[in-house]
Amino acid sequence: MNIHDTKAARTAHVATAIEQIRAIEAEGVTPDNLARIRDVLMGLAAQEHLFPSAEFPPPANGEKGLNRYPLQQDADGRFALYLNALNPGNETKPHDHTTWAVVVAVDGQELNRVYRRLDDGSDPEHCEVVEDHQVMIEPGRGICLMPDAIHSIHTTGPVPTRHLHMYGLALDMLDERKAYGLDGVIIPYNKNFMKPSATAKA
Repeated sequence: MNIHDTKAARTAHVATAIEQIRAIEAEGVTPDNLARIRDVLMGLAAQEHLFPSAEFPPPANGEKGLNRYPLQQDADGRFALYLNALNPGNETKPHDHTTWAVVVAVDGQELNRVYRRLDDGSDPEHCEVVEDHQVMIEPGRGICLMPDAIHSIHTTGPVPTRHLHMYGLALDMLDERKAYGLDGVIIPYNKNFMKPSATAKA
């Protein structure tokens, strides 16, 4: 399959997956429905030939940061799907998304630490968070995050990651995201915590 055939096949499979995801989300944003969305995305990610590393490389020379490749989103920013390519050794602060998110792996491992708030959330500048559990995102295993979920990511594996990230709303429209320090301080979560090295059309 040449590059043009691969791109056409990828576009078609992505569109089909997002139509399925759109129908699931219409039934409500719930943990069970996000698990169904995860299963759709894992079926897409399993077709590794649609996402070759030559077309979706991580930053050059093992550099930190990520290359983010938009795959599809609606005109209003809804149902945004990206492929993120990272080298080992990246990590983020604990943060939320303010929209639902599902992440699955084409290749590589990414440890997700998921946190639980112990406070009531009444103070917009302070929190008390503890690690609740961990999820290793790797081929055949993904993570589902409700809009208020807090997690951090750590690319600990030996090879670069190529992961599909699906959001209810495009990342550049998420203006209210927060980072939650283990020291109790809440601050705005900005792109400098994992600044894209490249954002390219796929």
